[in-house]
Amino acid sequence: MNQAFLEYYRCPEHFADFRSTDGYSGQPCSGYFRLGPDLICYGKTIVEGQPRVNSSLLDIYEHVRIDGSTCVLPFNPTEVANNLRYERYVDEIRKPGWKKLIRNAYYCIRPTLPVSVRRRLQRTWLRGWDKKAFPEWPLDRTVDRMFERLMSFCVTMHQGVDVPFIWFWPEGMSSCAIMTHDVETVSGLEFAGELMDINDSFGIKSSFQIIPEDRYSATESTLAAIRSRGFEINVHDLKHDGHLFDNRQQFLESAAQINQHARRLGAKGFRSGVLYRNLDWYGAFSFSYDMSVPNVGHLDPQPGGCCTVMPYFVGKLLELPLTTTQDYSLFNILGSYSLDLWREQIARIMEQHGLVSFIVHPDYLNTQKARDSYCSLLSHLASLRSNEGLWVTLPGQVDTWWRQRSRMKLVPDAGEWRIEGPGAERARVAYATLAENKVICRIS
Repeated sequence: MNQAFLEYYRCPEHFADFRSTDGYSGQPCSGYFRLGPDLICYGKTIVEGQPRVNSSLLDIYEHVRIDGSTCVLPFNPTEVANNLRYERYVDEIRKPGWKKLIRNAYYCIRPTLPVSVRRRLQRTWLRGWDKKAFPEWPLDRTVDRMFERLMSFCVTMHQGVDVPFIWFWPEGMSSCAIMTHDVETVSGLEFAGELMDINDSFGIKSSFQIIPEDRYSATESTLAAIRSRGFEINVHDLKHDGHLFDNRQQFLESAAQINQHARRLGAKGFRSGVLYRNLDWYGAFSFSYDMSVPNVGHLDPQPGGCCTVMPYFVGKLLELPLTTTQDYSLFNILGSYSLDLWREQIARIMEQHGLVSFIVHPDYLNTQKARDSYCSLLSHLASLRSNEGLWVTLPGQVDTWWRQRSRMKLVPDAGEWRIEGPGAERARVAYATLAENKVICRIS
């Protein structure tokens, strides 16, 4: 039950001695519960959980017991983290039959629909999104805040001793940001060169996700031009037709084709079309990382959200969650070109020292208003890089770092702590302590 916490913080095991409550009658119950008044979790616990989020959710904080250097919990934090990261809390993540028919019909005619018509249809489909109680809009940090609460228990268990862990980002960077571009049409591909010029004017490299079949043909010279300028190429679905995850057998056949395209393109990363996903099937992919899971999916056709702002492993594959609102949703569903929402999400992610990740489609930067908004976003990221230690990098670099960090360990060295493992020269030891019942971290 300690695994997810240890993987998250990379602290020495003896600081995280969590054990499950025993001696209670009956079977553990599944559902939503609270861990304190402000933190909603989902999983099995010794008390009756609720099938829906409501104001009467039982708070199990009073069942947490610290016994010397051990913390006894009435739930399994690894199970809760996985329930949220894998979106196992979502009821009927697949739409009812009649909605699936509507979706299929929509994807048949989608290429012929102007954006204005698509916008009206999507607003109708998403009606009521702002009434959903969970995950929290516009950003959900449930997994991160649960681990932070567990860290507060660790400090208490060890009588206020600072708990050492391996800092989240290299060279002590405060947080991380990645910019990604899903290329959906020929016009989007044709705009790639100009988009790279815009990005380079702010010193920000990005990744381009290319659809390998049907939509368009990306020539080798086009792909080489993207690579030669220091940008990344990843695979974007197979045909972007909304059918990749319709059934298991079809998915396995498509995944084999997608893996072949990945080898041809030299791509390490993947993103599905429209962020459709089934993480339980991801073992069929040969990619190193995926970028298909939103933090909160209220504005996406598939509901859910992973409720974390940190990368996490899905088997051998690293998930880099989408933690901000897509440009299409901002411009066309919410009808805003303001940076206010993006700024709020960025600030809250950086408060958690998390990953700030964006999808900005070259296809939708076809108006001056959209381009001005995008340039303002790049300017804001560049300012945070200069003034607040934001690591602005490529998805592949995040994948490399997070894998290295996952293999590092802290070892005692003359009364201090030292990090061992490949890439340790870039890592930093951090310490967690409590101040006014809040976890405070400092980097040594």
